[in-house]
Amino acid sequence: MRSCLSLAVLVVGVGASLMAQTATGVITGTIADPGGAVIANAPLQLKNTQTGTVAESVSSTTGNFTFPQVSVGTYELNVAVPGFKTFVRQNLSVQVAQTIRVDVTLEVGATQESVTVSAEASLLNTESASVNSNVTTDRMNSLPILGVGPSTSSTHGVRNPLASSVLAAGVFWVPNTTMRVNGAPSNTFGIKLDGQDITNGVNTSNSQAQTQPSVDALEEVAIQASNYSAEFGQAGSGLIQYTTRSGTNTFHGSAYDYFVNEALYAHQSFDHARN
Repeated sequence: MRSCLSLAVLVVGVGASLMAQTATGVITGTIADPGGAVIANAPLQLKNTQTGTVAESVSSTTGNFTFPQVSVGTYELNVAVPGFKTFVRQNLSVQVAQTIRVDVTLEVGATQESVTVSAEASLLNTESASVNSNVTTDRMNSLPILGVGPSTSSTHGVRNPLASSVLAAGVFWVPNTTMRVNGAPSNTFGIKLDGQDITNGVNTSNSQAQTQPSVDALEEVAIQASNYSAEFGQAGSGLIQYTTRSGTNTFHGSAYDYFVNEALYAHQSFDHARN
């Protein structure tokens, strides 16, 4: 009986640990009328404009609302309350480990009327003191940081998503050798893939590439330098989070080619053909 109880506690503990490790974002805010009074029980819809999935919620008695564990993507927020115009907020770009605040002020009118705000969410994070850098795959592909061969590549010579760390302040990185974040001891960083820990704790300094996912399988890379949430523990300095891509309503793909030929090599200054 005691063994069964211990096993049950272990399973629950592991399950809670896995649930806590997320690679998502949060959308939160307050709903109020033109006079600033909060509106309780206001229905909200959050739609992923890339996949069409919809999440629903209602505001609390204090007018607050929160959509937790929102997958990476672009969203549209709708608020429809009788006696007020429908509020629509577009272009909400959710990234890993970021909290977006959207405070809604409804205007008096018919529900059939709508007020649409298409501006992107503010880049200033007022909900957390964490220092994050989020790099999308498109940005990595458009910048010369994904080397093939000996430069900024993995030990296998292929493109290394850890190269995105050079875009974050306070990060020093040598491919397959060293990473130092904000002056902390070398190679004390952690790596997570969709919330699961994939850090190589045995030989981190020389085996970064052993847990390297394909760049084309990633949606973004998030580099959390400091003050990140307690749920992202087990990292002495920075935390790297890989988020894999998911399907959308549009067909898309990617391809790349690495072409090397001796005829294209540049000769060194003393390398001349002899008669």
